[in-house]
Amino acid sequence: MRVGFVMNPIAGMGGRVGLKGTDNKVAEARARGATPQAREQALRALTTIADLNSEVSFLTWESPMGSEVLSDAGFDPMICGAPLQAVSTPFDTSAEDTIAAATKFVEKAVELVVFVGGDGTASDVGSVLEDTQIPMIGIPAGVKVYSSVFAVTPEDVGSILRGFDETESREVMDINEESYRSGTVQPEVNAVVKVPLSPQVQSAKASYAGDIDRLATGVAEDITADERLIILGPGGTIERIESELGVEGSPLGVDLYHDQTMIGRDVSETTILEAIHDHGGSHILVTPIGGQGFVFGRGNPQLSPSVLRQSEFSVVASKQKLDRLGQLRIDSGDPSLDESLRGWTRVRVGRYERRLMEIT
Repeated sequence: MRVGFVMNPIAGMGGRVGLKGTDNKVAEARARGATPQAREQALRALTTIADLNSEVSFLTWESPMGSEVLSDAGFDPMICGAPLQAVSTPFDTSAEDTIAAATKFVEKAVELVVFVGGDGTASDVGSVLEDTQIPMIGIPAGVKVYSSVFAVTPEDVGSILRGFDETESREVMDINEESYRSGTVQPEVNAVVKVPLSPQVQSAKASYAGDIDRLATGVAEDITADERLIILGPGGTIERIESELGVEGSPLGVDLYHDQTMIGRDVSETTILEAIHDHGGSHILVTPIGGQGFVFGRGNPQLSPSVLRQSEFSVVASKQKLDRLGQLRIDSGDPSLDESLRGWTRVRVGRYERRLMEIT
Protein backbone atom coordinates (compact mmCIF):
# COMPACT_ATOMS: atom_id res chain seq x y z
CA MET A 1 0.00 0.00 0.00
CA ARG A 2 1.29 3.43 -0.98
CA VAL A 3 0.58 5.87 1.85
CA GLY A 4 1.19 9.61 1.88
CA PHE A 5 2.26 10.93 5.28
CA VAL A 6 2.43 14.60 6.29
CA MET A 7 2.81 16.14 9.74
CA ASN A 8 2.00 19.65 10.90
CA PRO A 9 4.91 20.03 13.35
CA ILE A 10 3.29 22.86 15.33
CA ALA A 11 -0.13 21.23 15.73
CA GLY A 12 -1.47 21.38 19.27
CA MET A 13 1.08 23.86 20.59
CA GLY A 14 -1.51 26.42 21.66
CA GLY A 15 -3.63 24.02 23.69
CA ARG A 16 -1.99 23.60 27.07
CA VAL A 17 -1.12 27.29 27.27
CA GLY A 18 -4.78 28.24 26.83
CA LEU A 19 -4.76 29.64 23.27
CA LYS A 20 -7.42 27.24 21.89
CA GLY A 21 -5.39 26.80 18.73
CA THR A 22 -2.15 27.73 17.03
CA ASP A 23 -3.37 29.58 13.90
CA ASN A 24 -1.34 32.81 13.73
CA LYS A 25 -0.38 32.31 17.39
CA VAL A 26 2.89 30.37 17.18
CA ALA A 27 5.01 33.22 18.57
CA GLU A 28 2.62 33.77 21.47
CA ALA A 29 2.45 30.05 22.19
CA ARG A 30 6.24 29.87 22.30
CA ALA A 31 6.38 32.91 24.56
CA ARG A 32 4.04 31.12 26.96
CA GLY A 33 6.34 28.11 27.02
CA ALA A 34 4.54 25.84 24.56
CA THR A 35 6.46 23.01 22.92
CA PRO A 36 5.57 20.93 19.82
CA GLN A 37 3.32 17.92 20.49
CA ALA A 38 2.79 16.44 17.03
CA ARG A 39 5.94 14.32 16.87
CA GLU A 40 5.02 12.38 20.01
CA GLN A 41 1.52 11.71 18.69
CA ALA A 42 2.93 10.55 15.35
CA LEU A 43 5.34 8.13 17.01
CA ARG A 44 2.52 6.67 19.11
CA ALA A 45 0.69 5.83 15.88
CA LEU A 46 3.68 4.66 13.85
CA THR A 47 4.90 2.21 16.48
CA THR A 48 1.60 0.32 16.10
CA ILE A 49 2.32 -0.40 12.43
CA ALA A 50 6.04 -1.18 12.65
CA ASP A 51 5.27 -4.78 11.68
CA LEU A 52 3.71 -3.55 8.42
CA ASN A 53 7.05 -2.16 7.19
CA SER A 54 7.17 -4.54 4.23
CA GLU A 55 3.51 -3.92 3.32
CA VAL A 56 3.35 -0.13 3.55
CA SER A 57 5.38 2.22 1.35
CA PHE A 58 5.39 5.76 2.76
CA LEU A 59 5.71 8.89 0.66
CA THR A 60 6.36 12.01 2.69
CA TRP A 61 7.75 15.53 2.93
CA GLU A 62 11.15 16.57 4.20
CA SER A 63 11.66 17.07 7.94
CA PRO A 64 10.06 18.44 10.06
CA MET A 65 6.95 17.41 8.11
CA GLY A 66 7.38 13.64 8.08
CA SER A 67 10.66 12.16 6.91
CA GLU A 68 12.51 12.23 10.23
CA VAL A 69 9.70 10.83 12.37
CA LEU A 70 9.09 8.03 9.85
CA SER A 71 12.78 7.14 9.84
CA ASP A 72 12.86 7.15 13.64
CA ALA A 73 9.91 4.73 13.62
CA GLY A 74 11.86 2.32 11.42
CA PHE A 75 10.48 3.15 7.98
CA ASP A 76 12.38 4.13 4.83
CA PRO A 77 10.11 6.74 3.23
CA MET A 78 10.30 8.26 -0.23
CA ILE A 79 10.78 12.02 0.18
CA CYS A 80 8.68 13.79 -2.45
CA GLY A 81 9.36 17.42 -1.54
CA ALA A 82 10.29 19.94 1.12
CA PRO A 83 8.81 23.03 2.81
CA LEU A 84 8.68 26.07 0.56
CA GLN A 85 11.18 28.08 2.60
CA ALA A 86 14.38 27.04 4.34
CA VAL A 87 13.42 25.38 7.62
CA SER A 88 15.60 25.63 10.70
CA THR A 89 12.85 24.91 13.26
CA PRO A 90 9.36 23.31 13.17
CA PHE A 91 7.90 26.81 13.36
CA ASP A 92 8.93 27.68 9.79
CA THR A 93 6.33 25.52 8.02
CA SER A 94 2.92 26.64 6.76
CA ALA A 95 -0.49 25.50 5.52
CA GLU A 96 0.82 25.95 1.97
CA ASP A 97 3.41 23.26 2.69
CA THR A 98 0.71 20.82 3.80
CA ILE A 99 -1.33 21.55 0.67
CA ALA A 100 1.75 21.10 -1.52
CA ALA A 101 2.47 17.72 0.07
CA ALA A 102 -1.12 16.51 -0.36
CA THR A 103 -1.08 17.64 -4.00
CA LYS A 104 2.10 15.67 -4.66
CA PHE A 105 0.59 12.59 -3.00
CA VAL A 106 -2.31 12.76 -5.45
CA GLU A 107 0.13 13.01 -8.36
CA LYS A 108 1.94 9.95 -7.02
CA ALA A 109 -1.35 8.00 -6.82
CA VAL A 110 -1.19 7.07 -3.15
CA GLU A 111 -3.94 4.85 -1.78
CA LEU A 112 -4.31 6.68 1.54
CA VAL A 113 -3.12 9.92 3.14
CA VAL A 114 -2.25 9.91 6.84
CA PHE A 115 -1.81 13.33 8.39
CA VAL A 116 -0.80 14.52 11.85
CA GLY A 117 -2.57 17.62 13.17
CA GLY A 118 -5.97 19.03 14.04
CA ASP A 119 -8.98 20.37 12.18
CA GLY A 120 -6.91 23.06 10.45
CA THR A 121 -4.51 20.50 9.00
CA ALA A 122 -7.46 18.27 8.09
CA SER A 123 -8.97 21.19 6.15
CA ASP A 124 -5.71 21.75 4.25
CA VAL A 125 -5.44 18.08 3.26
CA GLY A 126 -9.17 17.82 2.58
CA SER A 127 -9.10 20.79 0.22
CA VAL A 128 -6.85 18.72 -2.05
CA LEU A 129 -8.47 15.29 -1.64
CA GLU A 130 -12.11 16.40 -1.82
CA ASP A 131 -12.31 15.95 -5.59
CA THR A 132 -10.53 12.59 -5.54
CA GLN A 133 -11.37 9.11 -4.27
CA ILE A 134 -8.22 8.98 -2.12
CA PRO A 135 -9.17 8.54 1.54
CA MET A 136 -7.51 10.26 4.49
CA ILE A 137 -7.14 9.54 8.20
CA GLY A 138 -5.84 11.86 10.89
CA ILE A 139 -3.55 11.18 13.83
CA PRO A 140 -5.06 13.51 16.45
CA ALA A 141 -2.53 16.14 17.51
CA GLY A 142 -4.26 19.52 17.29
CA VAL A 143 -6.19 21.64 19.76
CA LYS A 144 -9.38 21.38 17.69
CA VAL A 145 -10.02 17.75 16.75
CA TYR A 146 -13.76 17.79 16.08
CA SER A 147 -13.94 16.49 12.50
CA SER A 148 -14.95 12.88 11.86
CA VAL A 149 -11.73 12.11 9.97
CA PHE A 150 -9.49 11.28 12.95
CA ALA A 151 -8.57 8.04 14.63
CA VAL A 152 -10.00 7.87 18.15
CA THR A 153 -6.43 7.62 19.49
CA PRO A 154 -3.05 7.56 17.73
CA GLU A 155 -2.72 3.86 18.53
CA ASP A 156 -5.94 3.12 16.61
CA VAL A 157 -4.22 3.99 13.33
CA GLY A 158 -2.70 0.50 13.32
CA SER A 159 -6.11 -1.19 13.43
CA ILE A 160 -7.47 1.17 10.78
CA LEU A 161 -4.66 0.39 8.33
CA ARG A 162 -4.89 -3.35 8.92
CA GLY A 163 -8.62 -3.47 8.30
CA PHE A 164 -8.75 -0.87 5.55
CA ASP A 165 -10.82 -2.12 2.61
CA GLU A 166 -13.89 0.16 2.49
CA THR A 167 -14.42 3.90 2.76
CA GLU A 168 -17.25 6.29 3.58
CA SER A 169 -17.76 10.02 3.13
CA ARG A 170 -17.11 12.25 6.15
CA GLU A 171 -17.13 16.01 6.74
CA VAL A 172 -14.01 18.02 7.51
CA MET A 173 -14.97 20.83 9.86
CA ASP A 174 -13.03 23.71 11.33
CA ILE A 175 -13.81 26.49 13.77
CA ASN A 176 -12.76 30.10 13.39
CA GLU A 177 -10.12 30.41 16.10
CA GLU A 178 -10.64 34.10 16.81
CA SER A 179 -14.32 33.48 17.48
CA TYR A 180 -13.41 30.35 19.42
CA ARG A 181 -11.08 32.32 21.69
CA SER A 182 -13.88 34.78 22.41
CA GLY A 183 -16.22 31.95 23.41
CA THR A 184 -18.18 31.43 20.20
CA VAL A 185 -18.20 28.16 18.27
CA GLN A 186 -18.79 28.71 14.55
CA PRO A 187 -18.07 25.40 12.80
CA GLU A 188 -17.81 25.35 9.04
CA VAL A 189 -17.77 22.35 6.72
CA ASN A 190 -14.63 22.82 4.63
CA ALA A 191 -14.64 19.56 2.67
CA VAL A 192 -16.31 16.18 2.26
CA VAL A 193 -13.73 13.42 1.89
CA LYS A 194 -13.37 9.65 1.90
CA VAL A 195 -12.29 8.05 5.18
CA PRO A 196 -11.58 4.38 5.99
CA LEU A 197 -14.68 2.65 7.32
CA SER A 198 -13.74 1.65 10.86
CA PRO A 199 -15.14 1.85 14.42
CA GLN A 200 -11.76 3.34 15.38
CA VAL A 201 -12.58 6.54 13.44
CA GLN A 202 -14.19 9.13 15.71
CA SER A 203 -17.62 10.62 15.14
CA ALA A 204 -18.18 14.31 14.57
CA LYS A 205 -18.85 16.61 17.50
CA ALA A 206 -22.57 17.02 18.13
CA SER A 207 -24.73 19.23 20.32
CA TYR A 208 -27.67 17.87 22.27
CA ALA A 209 -30.39 19.75 24.08
CA GLY A 210 -31.33 18.38 27.47
CA ASP A 211 -32.77 19.35 30.81
CA ILE A 212 -29.80 20.14 33.05
CA ASP A 213 -31.40 22.54 35.52
CA ARG A 214 -31.71 20.02 38.36
CA LEU A 215 -28.26 18.68 37.56
CA ALA A 216 -26.76 22.17 37.71
CA THR A 217 -28.52 22.91 40.99
CA GLY A 218 -27.28 19.74 42.66
CA VAL A 219 -23.69 20.08 41.45
CA ALA A 220 -23.56 23.76 42.45
CA GLU A 221 -24.74 22.87 45.95
CA ASP A 222 -21.95 20.30 46.29
CA ILE A 223 -19.29 22.67 44.93
CA THR A 224 -20.31 25.40 47.36
CA ALA A 225 -19.74 23.00 50.28
CA ASP A 226 -16.45 21.65 48.86
CA GLU A 227 -13.25 23.11 50.36
CA ARG A 228 -11.05 21.86 47.53
CA LEU A 229 -9.93 23.72 44.42
CA ILE A 230 -12.55 23.03 41.72
CA ILE A 231 -11.25 22.88 38.15
CA LEU A 232 -14.13 23.48 35.73
CA GLY A 233 -13.73 22.20 32.19
CA PRO A 234 -15.33 23.65 29.04
CA GLY A 235 -18.82 23.00 27.75
CA GLY A 236 -22.40 24.19 27.96
CA THR A 237 -23.26 21.93 30.92
CA ILE A 238 -20.39 23.33 32.97
CA GLU A 239 -21.35 26.86 31.94
CA ARG A 240 -24.85 26.25 33.31
CA ILE A 241 -23.35 25.04 36.61
CA GLU A 242 -21.19 28.17 36.79
CA SER A 243 -24.30 30.27 36.27
CA GLU A 244 -25.94 28.45 39.16
CA LEU A 245 -22.87 29.32 41.26
CA GLY A 246 -23.38 32.97 40.37
CA VAL A 247 -20.11 33.34 38.47
CA GLU A 248 -19.24 33.98 34.83
CA GLY A 249 -16.92 31.38 33.41
CA SER A 250 -15.31 30.85 30.03
CA PRO A 251 -17.56 28.37 28.15
CA LEU A 252 -14.69 27.09 25.98
CA GLY A 253 -11.87 27.41 28.50
CA VAL A 254 -10.89 25.96 31.87
CA ASP A 255 -11.79 27.90 35.03
CA LEU A 256 -10.75 27.71 38.68
CA TYR A 257 -13.20 28.04 41.59
CA HIS A 258 -12.42 28.05 45.32
CA ASP A 259 -14.21 29.18 48.46
CA GLN A 260 -17.27 30.44 46.53
CA THR A 261 -15.08 32.61 44.29
CA MET A 262 -13.89 32.33 40.69
CA ILE A 263 -10.11 32.64 41.10
CA GLY A 264 -9.06 31.90 37.52
CA ARG A 265 -10.78 32.18 34.17
CA ASP A 266 -9.66 30.57 30.89
CA VAL A 267 -6.41 29.38 32.48
CA SER A 268 -3.40 27.48 31.11
CA GLU A 269 -1.90 24.21 32.29
CA THR A 270 0.83 26.10 34.18
CA THR A 271 -1.72 28.22 36.08
CA ILE A 272 -3.71 25.10 37.00
CA LEU A 273 -0.62 23.35 38.34
CA GLU A 274 0.33 26.42 40.39
CA ALA A 275 -3.20 26.57 41.86
CA ILE A 276 -3.11 22.87 42.75
CA HIS A 277 0.20 23.44 44.54
CA ASP A 278 -1.22 26.43 46.44
CA HIS A 279 -4.51 24.86 47.47
CA GLY A 280 -3.68 21.21 48.00
CA GLY A 281 -6.59 18.96 47.04
CA SER A 282 -8.31 19.55 43.71
CA HIS A 283 -11.29 18.16 41.84
CA ILE A 284 -11.94 18.37 38.09
CA LEU A 285 -15.49 18.65 36.75
CA VAL A 286 -15.93 17.78 33.07
CA THR A 287 -18.69 16.97 30.59
CA PRO A 288 -18.18 14.68 27.57
CA ILE A 289 -18.13 16.03 24.02
CA GLY A 290 -21.42 15.26 22.35
CA GLY A 291 -21.25 12.66 19.60
CA GLN A 292 -17.70 11.63 20.56
CA GLY A 293 -17.74 10.94 24.29
CA PHE A 294 -14.30 12.36 25.07
CA VAL A 295 -13.89 13.66 28.61
CA PHE A 296 -10.15 14.35 28.25
CA GLY A 297 -8.05 14.80 25.13
CA ARG A 298 -10.44 16.86 23.00
CA GLY A 299 -11.09 20.54 23.64
CA ASN A 300 -9.40 20.65 27.05
CA PRO A 301 -5.64 20.10 26.59
CA GLN A 302 -4.98 22.31 29.63
CA LEU A 303 -6.15 19.30 31.66
CA SER A 304 -2.86 17.58 30.91
CA PRO A 305 -1.50 14.32 32.33
CA SER A 306 0.36 16.35 34.97
CA VAL A 307 -2.93 17.92 36.08
CA LEU A 308 -4.87 14.65 35.98
CA ARG A 309 -2.33 12.84 38.15
CA GLN A 310 -2.82 15.38 40.92
CA SER A 311 -6.61 15.63 40.84
CA GLU A 312 -9.75 13.61 41.26
CA PHE A 313 -12.41 14.09 38.60
CA SER A 314 -16.11 13.59 38.02
CA VAL A 315 -18.26 13.65 34.90
CA VAL A 316 -21.60 15.41 34.47
CA ALA A 317 -23.98 15.26 31.51
CA SER A 318 -27.62 15.41 30.55
CA LYS A 319 -29.45 12.11 30.22
CA GLN A 320 -30.12 12.91 26.58
CA LYS A 321 -26.41 13.22 25.81
CA LEU A 322 -25.54 9.95 27.53
CA ASP A 323 -28.37 8.16 25.72
CA ARG A 324 -26.50 8.84 22.48
CA LEU A 325 -23.06 7.87 23.79
CA GLY A 326 -22.30 4.20 24.13
CA GLN A 327 -19.11 4.93 26.05
CA LEU A 328 -16.81 7.65 27.34
CA ARG A 329 -13.29 8.14 25.99
CA ILE A 330 -9.94 9.45 27.17
CA ASP A 331 -6.92 10.38 25.04
CA SER A 332 -4.81 12.49 27.39
CA GLY A 333 -1.57 12.00 25.46
CA ASP A 334 -0.20 9.55 28.03
CA PRO A 335 -1.27 5.96 27.21
CA SER A 336 -0.31 4.60 30.64
CA LEU A 337 -2.40 7.24 32.39
CA ASP A 338 -5.31 6.61 30.03
CA GLU A 339 -5.16 2.91 30.87
CA SER A 340 -5.26 3.64 34.61
CA LEU A 341 -8.37 5.81 34.18
CA ARG A 342 -10.33 3.33 32.08
CA GLY A 343 -13.20 1.41 33.61
CA TRP A 344 -16.65 2.17 34.93
CA THR A 345 -17.48 5.56 36.39
CA ARG A 346 -20.60 7.20 37.79
CA VAL A 347 -21.80 10.10 35.65
CA ARG A 348 -24.04 12.60 37.39
CA VAL A 349 -27.19 13.24 35.34
CA GLY A 350 -29.51 14.92 37.88
CA ARG A 351 -29.67 16.57 41.26
CA TYR A 352 -29.07 13.21 42.91
CA GLU A 353 -29.19 10.69 40.06
CA ARG A 354 -26.09 9.03 38.60
CA ARG A 355 -25.58 6.59 35.77
CA LEU A 356 -22.78 4.08 35.20
CA MET A 357 -20.75 4.59 32.02
CA GLU A 358 -17.61 2.86 30.84
CA ILE A 359 -14.49 4.89 30.01
CA THR A 360 -12.57 3.24 27.16
